Amino acid sequence: MRFALRLDIINHRDINVLAFHNNRDTNYIINIYSDSNQTALRALQESMTNIDKTIILIGDFNIRDNDWDPNFRHHSAHTDDLITIAESLGLELSPPSNPGPTRFADNPRNTNSVTDLVFLPPNSTGFG
Repeated sequence: MRFALRLDIINHRDINVLAFHNNRDTNYIINIYSDSNQTALRALQESMTNIDKTIILIGDFNIRDNDWDPNFRHHSAHTDDLITIAESLGLELSPPSNPGPTRFADNPRNTNSVTDLVFLPPNSTGFG
């Protein structure tokens, strides 16, 4: 196997596209940190045509939504964009094997939240 960081596909400080080659096949792992302005999410949307065979999309998407955070009561407008991106890569949100917050608030008055997500191909076994 050969691995390569693919800055030619997406050159963004908060997105890492890692390609790994196994014989003739090339697969991609995408790791994202999206700031509160969703800068990385927009950059990923613009680069979607250059990425195929993604086996995992993972990261801190900085999107609070009741779809994955039962303690949050609202739906984010950014959720639809993220789901569209994942679906265009042939991925779907993977349910956590250990549900709970992924971001812990510094201020005890704020609630903990779920902002770290994993998207995998349908019918994947996921991570333990």
